[in-house]
Amino acid sequence: MLSAADSVKGQGVGSAYTELMGLLERFGKDDFEISVNRGARKSDVVHTHTIGLGSYLKMKFTHSPTVISVHFTPDMIRRSVRLPKLFMWIFVKYILRVYHSADYVHIVNPDLSDALAEYKFDKEKIRYIPNFVAKSRFFVMEEAERDKIRGKYGIKKDDFLCFASGQTRAGKGVADFVKVAEMLPDVRFIWAGGFSFGPMADGYNDTKEMLENLPKNVNFIGVVPREEINGLLNAADLFFFPSYEELFPMSILEAASTHTPLLLRDLPEYKNILSGHFLVAVNNDEFADWIRKIREDDELYEKMKQKSREVSLRYSEERIYQIWKEFYTGLSRERN
Repeated sequence: MLSAADSVKGQGVGSAYTELMGLLERFGKDDFEISVNRGARKSDVVHTHTIGLGSYLKMKFTHSPTVISVHFTPDMIRRSVRLPKLFMWIFVKYILRVYHSADYVHIVNPDLSDALAEYKFDKEKIRYIPNFVAKSRFFVMEEAERDKIRGKYGIKKDDFLCFASGQTRAGKGVADFVKVAEMLPDVRFIWAGGFSFGPMADGYNDTKEMLENLPKNVNFIGVVPREEINGLLNAADLFFFPSYEELFPMSILEAASTHTPLLLRDLPEYKNILSGHFLVAVNNDEFADWIRKIREDDELYEKMKQKSREVSLRYSEERIYQIWKEFYTGLSRERN
């Protein structure tokens, strides 16, 4: 394993890497021996999770089969990071070189296969294995624990709480999150996350100014340790995530594992992985309407809780482990 994904807190790549490592430790003790950021030349399989120069060189000079996990495309980088044109051109060229240097490309959303084909990737070398979260980390808590967490954040027992977690940048829909909150002053809204990539994040100045003038019913609580997100999800009545671009957000899987209903933007990337299992909207008026409806309609609320439960079962650890096991052992046989 080659990765620096856990060096930046509060971003999904690090969560996905942490989950995979935990999965292999729990289920693969008798199947695999894993080294991290060392021993690439002697390994049967080399799997890179980030695009740092050190990982790239280790992957480049090994004779073993190599895999790279792709969590973003060059187009997503252009939209989410602010860089001078020349630096952006160089950065994108570097990203593509790193991706192309791997023997196999791992994607977390099947729709990414077509996007990568535009950059001349061989579809036969692309492998789709979805994200997942461990049930030991994200689970349904007892009501007493839920009430305790709500009390910590000043949420009354009868308050309706909308929660989101993700990077605090324009592409994640933070401005829409606040605008919807302004439309619903009797609903509470909490966002957990921060500027993981600092001033380079898209919309940094506008977002920072917005956070200094929030409505009374909105709290942005910054980067929260991942182990505390489970409690916040249990305390929430709805996971409201109006992001404009995603592949397979870990935050959605985390919410589903706590059986919290999902309200998401109508993105094509969600159709294959979550279709029919979330409330969908295309603008702020629709977001606000859904929040009003699910707040008042107990039958709808219970239906969407069940839909989240179905998502968590679909992306179970046991099932995903078997896919990874077959993939890794197949690469090992290829090497030998």
